[in-house]
Amino acid sequence: MLFAVTMLLFTACKNNEAAGDAGAASEESSPAVGQSGVQDDVSNPNIVQVAAGSKDHSTLVAAVKAAELVDALSNAGPFTVFAPTNAAFDKLPKGTVEGLLKPEKKEDLKNILEYHTYVGSLKAEYFQDGQSFEQVNAQKVTISVKDGKTYVNGTAEIVASIPTSNGMIHVVNEVLLPPTK
Repeated sequence: MLFAVTMLLFTACKNNEAAGDAGAASEESSPAVGQSGVQDDVSNPNIVQVAAGSKDHSTLVAAVKAAELVDALSNAGPFTVFAPTNAAFDKLPKGTVEGLLKPEKKEDLKNILEYHTYVGSLKAEYFQDGQSFEQVNAQKVTISVKDGKTYVNGTAEIVASIPTSNGMIHVVNEVLLPPTK
């Protein structure tokens, strides 16, 4: 009887070790997934999901991916993103976007994208002429209001505002370039 109980315990311990090893192996083989990997078809979409669903923001989405900011912009926030359209990126000198998407330019690209991002939710109706906001890269943008239109840094017109689950997107028709330090 003692022998049977000992064998039963020994077998149970071996099975638990094997299950633990299998769990560890599956954890090692599956890549770490951040907030952007959470699948949720019920909640309102976040900033990245809204941008990814817009045919006018494919360049911005490619830049966010290249700068590895997808998870950061998928988090709870709130964030405000001044989101340049593809046409805004097309206004940059030829080769600029392609150059910034190269791995060796990741920090420059990240700096530009962080200049488009504010921590907090800024609604369009609260913008006033002369306001300035410190962006994620610690540099400021200035809001101006002329003839009923709102601009960022005097030239980038806010052409649409879209609320998201983690903040606001203000679609702009110019790429905001941070001042050189």
